[in-house]
Amino acid sequence: MPLPQFPRHPFDTVGDDKLREECGVFGVTGVADAANFIALGLHALQHRGQEAGGIVTHDPEHGFSSARRFGLVRDNFTSQKIMETLPGAIGIGHVRYSTAGSKGATQIRDVQPFFGEFAMGGAAIAHNGNIVNADELRRELIERGSIFQSSSDSECIIHLMARSLQRNIPERMKDALRRVEGAFSVVAMTRTKLIGVRDPLGVRPLVLGRIGEGWALSSETCALDIIGAEFVREVEPGEMVVISPEHGVESFKPFEARRPRFCIFEHVYFSRPDSILGGRSVYETRRQIGVELAREAPVEADLVCPVPDSGTPAAIGYSQESGIPYAMGIIRNQYMGRTFIEPSEQIRNMGVRLKLNVNRALIRGKRVILVDDSVVRGTTSRKIKEMILDAGAAEVHFRIASPPTAWPCFYGVDTPEREKLLAATMTEDEMRRHLGVASLKFISLDGLYRAVGVAEGRDPKAPRYCDACFSGNYPVQPTDMMAKGFELAEPAE
Repeated sequence: MPLPQFPRHPFDTVGDDKLREECGVFGVTGVADAANFIALGLHALQHRGQEAGGIVTHDPEHGFSSARRFGLVRDNFTSQKIMETLPGAIGIGHVRYSTAGSKGATQIRDVQPFFGEFAMGGAAIAHNGNIVNADELRRELIERGSIFQSSSDSECIIHLMARSLQRNIPERMKDALRRVEGAFSVVAMTRTKLIGVRDPLGVRPLVLGRIGEGWALSSETCALDIIGAEFVREVEPGEMVVISPEHGVESFKPFEARRPRFCIFEHVYFSRPDSILGGRSVYETRRQIGVELAREAPVEADLVCPVPDSGTPAAIGYSQESGIPYAMGIIRNQYMGRTFIEPSEQIRNMGVRLKLNVNRALIRGKRVILVDDSVVRGTTSRKIKEMILDAGAAEVHFRIASPPTAWPCFYGVDTPEREKLLAATMTEDEMRRHLGVASLKFISLDGLYRAVGVAEGRDPKAPRYCDACFSGNYPVQPTDMMAKGFELAEPAE
């Protein structure tokens, strides 16, 4: 999304070297005090966006109510004063991504959900993903008289709905989303209906849950757990579900059927390990990635240590398969928040050490295998390696639980430009020398597919997942970026 940027904590160099999901969405209907359930759901989805959050509800007496705030859910939507302004039994919420940049450029108007008033009543939407033809749509809409209030691509959906000639909100949403290219999981609401939609490829996740007589929609199953909802099923790629008191859950297929391409990096990193994706435990998939890594890239060593926390399941799997003991060689400071002390240059240079500390007594004199989920720029990997060696390790071997990240994502992930991705400019051996480690190995793309349950590995002619960040094979042509000169590795499907 071409959004203004918000500052990550000045010491969060770990976060700066990770790919970042851009959003999490959640909605409920048929429950008393919907806003409280939404706040809990957004709290469970906080890993998908830490910059800002918003909630919209509807109550027959008060109409639509909304609250949008910068910062974490726990810092904003636990206040009784705020929650009392959000009455109603139906509502939706959104958490937005965090990225480096200038706080001064960020506007509250960019925080979702977005709301629009139509002839047949109001509607609010929250969107996870990225519209790859947003620039083109925005130009067209502005030329026809639309006035945009934000810089978010998601606002295009509201304007397209306003221009539709259909007689109800779900039909207008179908019209609008047929014009949209890219990845989208949308939760939306009217006065009485809760709506969920996934794009035809199903790139981003969306699940349906049942809570008593009510219903919930969420980016992940872990957010259903926190409110005591029963996971019913995933919203299918290309499906729209419309939930109302009169008809319950209705399913529609407004798009031309396509072969699904769910984001494989959801399995590697984005989703919480206690979520279920495609009927599989995310934790078990990540453990299996470690098993495949141990088979593909064995090395003699004394300890297998995760880079916490995202490397932990894969490190456990690597240890179990290799027989090399698992150990917590790096400890994360769980209380490192956004506010600390005003950073002097000396303190800022401490970087990773403010978040991670080496367990010196454990790793001194040992040959250590460090397991991490990915290498993006490589800056954090180098600093962690230096910390391990400074603490007396004999050798450091990196094992990475994903293939080399060599291409940017245009479907809802905050990715550096291609020239800033280490794997785009270096071979594996060049990366090893750059990081200064004894060995460096990534899981193969075939190995990753096997770990997520595709026994035969990746079919290059018909891949089952979106793996563009590894392969350069984009399932949807990134129209706006190509207009700016971006070149594909191969034609988009």
